[in-house]
Amino acid sequence: MLNYTPQTQYLRDKVILVTGAGDGIGKEAALQYARYGATVILLGKTVKKLEQVYDQIISEGGKEPAIVPLDLQGATPNHYAGLAGSIEHQFGQLDGLLHNAAKLGNLGPFVQIPVEEWQSIMQVNVNSQFYLTQALLPLLKKAPAASVIFTTSGVGIKGKAYWGAYAVSKFATQGMMEVLADEYENSSIRFNCLNPGGTKTAMRASAFPAEDASLLKTPADLMPYYLYLMDANSSAERGETMHAQA
Repeated sequence: MLNYTPQTQYLRDKVILVTGAGDGIGKEAALQYARYGATVILLGKTVKKLEQVYDQIISEGGKEPAIVPLDLQGATPNHYAGLAGSIEHQFGQLDGLLHNAAKLGNLGPFVQIPVEEWQSIMQVNVNSQFYLTQALLPLLKKAPAASVIFTTSGVGIKGKAYWGAYAVSKFATQGMMEVLADEYENSSIRFNCLNPGGTKTAMRASAFPAEDASLLKTPADLMPYYLYLMDANSSAERGETMHAQA
């Protein structure tokens, strides 16, 4: 799969929303989707970072993206409903959604997890995905073939000591994807999970500060998986969990 190369401009006339688009994997995915012809909606909490991605897409000759500054920590269902309304007004439909944004929190014993941190991680990693997906489903239904990618983790498939709330949130993400994939099995929308594995990102550095980052894959190395799951050629992939570094 790492050798997968789609056709030039295969995402022409497609609209794709990427969460956490200001940095790391989200930024790279947004840039790649734009390079293949998509109009990208950049969602993130740091306006400056989103503007930098916007500028790069424009400088590379891509279609003008949309910027959505939104802090998932404090966003409510009304915010997501408003976003869905704006997308419908401007674009009419949504062809792809990449759930990339996530919060790691502090790693440590389960018994020591502060309630506030637990709630914060669940809000960003689980609740926001539920609110956003639910709000956007009517728009995704309007697309001839829509793809929704959830980001999972190895610790969301097999629990690991000291990964606490983050691991539990990824189990929930996995379950959310599987429920949706089953409900929409015979529809034009497909749902899958992608586990990027250990990647050179700020989140990885905070989890493994002593690790030699030069040995890790970069977000760009993993993009064939993200491109494949947005391709019509992956229409048979439904309810699957892919591991970019199996």
